[in-house]
Order: sequence, then structure tokens, then C-alpha cells
Amino acid sequence: MATHLITGAGSGIGAAVARRLHERGDDLVLFARDAARAKELAADFPGARTLVGDLSTPDRLSWALGQQSPPDRLDSLLHIAGVVELGPVGELTPKAWHGQLAVNLVAPAELTRLLLPQLRVARGQVIFVNSGAGLGAHAEWSAYAASKHGLKALADALREEERPNGLRVTSVYPGRTASPMQAKVHRQEGKEYDPARWIAPESVATTILAALDLPRDARIDDVTVKPGR
Repeated sequence: MATHLITGAGSGIGAAVARRLHERGDDLVLFARDAARAKELAADFPGARTLVGDLSTPDRLSWALGQQSPPDRLDSLLHIAGVVELGPVGELTPKAWHGQLAVNLVAPAELTRLLLPQLRVARGQVIFVNSGAGLGAHAEWSAYAASKHGLKALADALREEERPNGLRVTSVYPGRTASPMQAKVHRQEGKEYDPARWIAPESVATTILAALDLPRDARIDDVTVKPGR
């Protein structure tokens, strides 16, 4: 039975991935921002374990994991959590920049660092759920896109560094996906939100599971998922 640690399992793509892995009987370790959220996730996914840590304060993740019991072996680490705040460069504050860089880039780097020993034991896989914004930035997306461009660089470097240890590293670049985050983006853009126009989280989950389940004689480094409409 494979063991997967997932951030962002509470909604959207993360929840869809967690459901699929839970339904097939894999062992889940769900990362929650606080004890209340951990309790909710444990109720949603019976049998899953939880770890508590605030991704917005990556400097404290080492301490947080040190107070708990991470698994001794990890087959995959799935970075799916993320935050977004739009705005023109001329108006975005340092707080907006720091908040998105912390959750979208620094926290994944730190969690990966802390869990690399367990991933190496399993010759496992790290999956970074990036964004189309990680490949190109548009007006008012500077801070979010910068965090996702950085996430691509993190994945590319990690892939080269850990190849001798047998790790696979995959970046997934979804286009606009029907999720609470997308609803927030539409509010910030002042647009009406119609989830039927965008990719279903389950479709991105299918892509992620394909990368996880690929036989060991191959790897998927990067995959882009775009709306079909």
C-alpha cells in the first residue's frame, strides 16, 4: 500500500486527489493548517492520518513536524495547496507578495527538504501542482505568477539533484479549474463565475494519478492541462 502526503486536501484539486487515493485504499497523510482543520479532514477521509502545520509560516514547519510523527516512508509528496491575490504591481503590498511566496513556494521547498529522507527510502515521487501562471504572467498576476515560476525552478532543480536517489519529480500546470480558488479569482477580477466553463478538479486529479501510477521505466516531468472548451 502506497503512502501519500497531500497538502490542500480540503477542497478543489487536492480534495479530488485525496478522494481517488482514499477510494482505492492507499494510505493518506493529510497536511492541515490547524487542529480544527485536521479534525475535519480526518472525518472526511476515515483512516487517514493528519499532520498540522501552517504553510504561511514556513520557518516554523520544522518545529511543527518535530512535535508530531511523520511517516517513516513516503511514496509521494503532493504539493497542491496554494493561495492567490491579484493586483497590479503598482498596488501590491509586501504583505501580498510575502503571503503568496510563503505558501506557494517557500513552504513546498521546506516541506520537501524535511521529508526527503522518507521519499528517498521509497524512491518516491514529488508532484508540484503549479499553474498556467507558472509558465506565463498576465497583468495583475505578478505575485502569484512569480511564486509559480519559482515553483517550476524548484521542481526542475530538485529533479536533477534527486535523480541519483531514484526520485521522480513532476510539475502539473492546470489551466483555470473549477474550485473555491477560482471563485475567489473571479471575484477579484469582477467577473461572474461559471464553474461549468473550467476544468473539473477530477480531471486534474486523473492527470496526477497517471503520473503517480506510471511504471518506473518512465517519468513525466511536466504536463499541462487546459480547459477543453
